[in-house]
Amino acid sequence: MVDFPEERWDAVIAINLSAAFHAAKAALPHMTAKGWGRIINIASAHGLVASGEKAAYVTAKHGLVGLTKVIAIETANSGVTCNAICPGWVLTPLVQKQIDDLARREKIPEAEAKRRLLSEKQPSGEFVTTEQIGALALFLCSDAAAQIRGAALSIDGGWTAQ
Repeated sequence: MVDFPEERWDAVIAINLSAAFHAAKAALPHMTAKGWGRIINIASAHGLVASGEKAAYVTAKHGLVGLTKVIAIETANSGVTCNAICPGWVLTPLVQKQIDDLARREKIPEAEAKRRLLSEKQPSGEFVTTEQIGALALFLCSDAAAQIRGAALSIDGGWTAQ
């Protein structure tokens, strides 16, 4: 953490926390006036647990979970809900680069690099898919989820259950 550049800290906090604050602040008056709305923040497993070498990201995602809870409390008597989805590993281009780098560095097949990366955190050994995250978001928008407020919902293959 000592060597983490301050400008990088500011950028990570702005993208992962401040942007959600500003979006919710702009949307909430319209939602509360209509008596209905759904705010779904995309946090991370790192919003619930920490990992080393990720001070800014972990801080931002923990802050996003906290912001989610505050919004949920402040809108509890309205038709507006606010929840956070906390995914584990998703196979994004950034994660694929980590896999490729590990495979190259260790001179192992890509499949073995994927297995190693997932086994560090995610007991299921499988990536969370964007379709699974989307389905959870769709559920949170439904009437069945009307009383789910301020929840940080893990979708992480068992990562945060450990």
